[in-house]
Amino acid sequence: MNTPQPPVVPASSLPGSSPLSPGLPPARGVHGARSVWSASRFSAALRRGRRVLSWGSRIRRAPVQDGASTARALTTCLGLPCALAILPFTNAAAASPPAAQTLTDKTLVVWAAPANLEQRGGSALTLEKPGGVFDAVVLGEITPAKWMAGSDSFRRTAQDQASSPLETTDPQTPVQIAIVYQDRQITLHRNGTPFAHHTVDNLERFGPDSLVLMGLRHRDAGDPKHRYFVGWIEDARVYAGALAPAQLANLRPNQPSDPAPWAWWDFEQGRVTDRMKTFSSTTLVGDARVADGKLHLDRQGAYLIAALPDADADLATGGRRDPNSSARALREKLLADPHRPGYHFVIPEGTGMPFDPNGAIFWKGRYHLFYIFQDRRGHNWGHVSSTDLFHWRHHPTGLVTGMFSGNAFVNKDGRPTMCYHQVDQGNAMAVAVDDDLNEWVKLDSNPITPRTQPGDPHHGKYRSWDPYGWLEGDTYYAIFGGEHPGLVKAPSLAGEWKYVGDFLANTVPGVSLNEDVSCADFFRLGDQHMLLCISHRLGCRYYLGEWKNEQFHPRFHEMMSWVDHTFFAPESLLDDRGRRIMWAWVFDYPGFKMRTDHGWSGTMSLPRVLSLDGEGRLRMEVPEEIERLRYNGRSLSRVSVPADADLPLESIRGNSLELCLDLNAPEARQVGVKVCCSPGGEEQTLIYYDAVDRKLKVDTTRASLIEGPRTVEAAPFTLAAGEPLQLRVFVDKSIVEVFANGRQAVTRRLYPSRADSVGVRLFSTGAPATATTVEAWKLGPSNAF
Repeated sequence: MNTPQPPVVPASSLPGSSPLSPGLPPARGVHGARSVWSASRFSAALRRGRRVLSWGSRIRRAPVQDGASTARALTTCLGLPCALAILPFTNAAAASPPAAQTLTDKTLVVWAAPANLEQRGGSALTLEKPGGVFDAVVLGEITPAKWMAGSDSFRRTAQDQASSPLETTDPQTPVQIAIVYQDRQITLHRNGTPFAHHTVDNLERFGPDSLVLMGLRHRDAGDPKHRYFVGWIEDARVYAGALAPAQLANLRPNQPSDPAPWAWWDFEQGRVTDRMKTFSSTTLVGDARVADGKLHLDRQGAYLIAALPDADADLATGGRRDPNSSARALREKLLADPHRPGYHFVIPEGTGMPFDPNGAIFWKGRYHLFYIFQDRRGHNWGHVSSTDLFHWRHHPTGLVTGMFSGNAFVNKDGRPTMCYHQVDQGNAMAVAVDDDLNEWVKLDSNPITPRTQPGDPHHGKYRSWDPYGWLEGDTYYAIFGGEHPGLVKAPSLAGEWKYVGDFLANTVPGVSLNEDVSCADFFRLGDQHMLLCISHRLGCRYYLGEWKNEQFHPRFHEMMSWVDHTFFAPESLLDDRGRRIMWAWVFDYPGFKMRTDHGWSGTMSLPRVLSLDGEGRLRMEVPEEIERLRYNGRSLSRVSVPADADLPLESIRGNSLELCLDLNAPEARQVGVKVCCSPGGEEQTLIYYDAVDRKLKVDTTRASLIEGPRTVEAAPFTLAAGEPLQLRVFVDKSIVEVFANGRQAVTRRLYPSRADSVGVRLFSTGAPATATTVEAWKLGPSNAF
């Protein structure tokens, strides 16, 4: 995302930018690409040449010690792109590099003539992948008439552009703009001369799920008036490596180069296709046209989009996909992934960025959960149901195209109803047609967003994003999320919807009244009301308070994620037993970066049962249904742990475990358990109570030798005098969840690299400890694969 938005965690809007209703702020302010292409696969492209396949095989077998993936290793050979080093193309049209190549170091080059220099935020050339993650040649987004290296949430953008020159070219004269990405360095060139340089934390990798755009900054760019490049393009190309200034200076439009481009559009002879055949499908959108050897983007809304080929096309004769073979190959790939959780709900395949839980409802004896995923139709709501909260049945996708954040409730007619954000429209409603919740009708009266004009008393008072709807008596209400969340109401779903005012009557100490309230979930809990939500700055959090006079009066606020806010986007339901059950999206690491190289990206937290204790404090437990997954139980009692030592539990090992421990250590500074330990301690994750800081901590600084968060998550938590520490720990491949004494919970990602990182150890510092009971079970996977 390059358009300035409300405060957000840097990510896909977070990772890219959020869809906006026309003239309105973004939907959920966080979420990524509207369209996603084929899952990452290397094999098809590698079959193009035996030498490339041989090299790729050697790379895949080689250990990678520095955290780079095998995919990145494939892209570089002696400092040059691998395919170029092995197959030295001297004529760009003679052969093409493998489509399955993954790019980190790269060069974007485009010859473009802007129609005017006042336009803001359009891109002459964009390389984008699922989740709205992109690198682009952008004009004037931060400063008019200045070229910049556009990226999602400015993650690889130098926002201080004081030293960058103003563009002066006229509408008839194209200028060559090139951006070179190498290691952590990004350099911009104009007509072969460097003019800006900056360093970033890391470069993004772009693989076989990527697409190319010309004209549109990226698929979910913000304000429709500030996302299109208007003008014409003579030549555009992407190189699978960093070109030197001399190489850039020698490039000429419409002429081949050595090295050859990875992808190349020259628009000669009316050609719109990629000359390198890396991208098999190129489409012109809006008024985009090719004439006179140029791509003409004459007005807003015109752009080119190109997609990579289907890597499964060669699995069947005739170039058509064999669905049986490709489905089985994907299942085998997922089952072989050592980091894919087994009993946490994960996306069945493909990309969830965002992967927000949405529309949770208990209906006719089943738990129904919806989640956002992306494909060629845009943002859609996947749908699963369960009778036990852990074994899920997949349903057809009935809510498609432009589906963003929302919730489910039962309307006056007794039908499940979704209140959600419809991309490019505003907040909206849909009603279920059948009791399996497979078929839905989006209301003709959508959107429910009250329209205002400048000068209206309510203009600018609320935003149309992240709604939460419910029925109270004969009145429908909906929260409109964002800063200063608004409340609207109507006598019927069809409206008329009217703005009531600010949803929050007041704030609480330490939290601004202007703090972002997104992914709102509002319900009665015990004798209070809870507002469960996120802030893009603070992550998942909640308020407790009172609902009266059409306003919420919060009295208490607490976080549910602390160090990096990767516990995100909550959603809850009320079941037939009166249990309030919530889920949250747990980010892949790092940050919002996806694991698309593995064929999937999207993990939910364990369901949490929320309740209040006798003093009105929140309690969190895992539903008892998880006990049905237990097998091969182990039990120990009265285990003594010496001071300043750790004690291996030789009979308890694994990476799919439940641990229940009662620990007494009244004098210890820290006491807890280590999980996912390698024999020599090279990899280990610490879970413990810190009596000095009065916090429950999960330390992943040594969780992996190659990747993952190296942080200490610390949640407020205090043991009363003489109170034992009661830990319930769930380890599931790449995720660990910890519940302490029923009143605090921490969720973290970890990616151990060693197959023998399965040990469990108790430890205590400052004083000895006693584990009065230790119980452990293997937990059987409940995901199909």
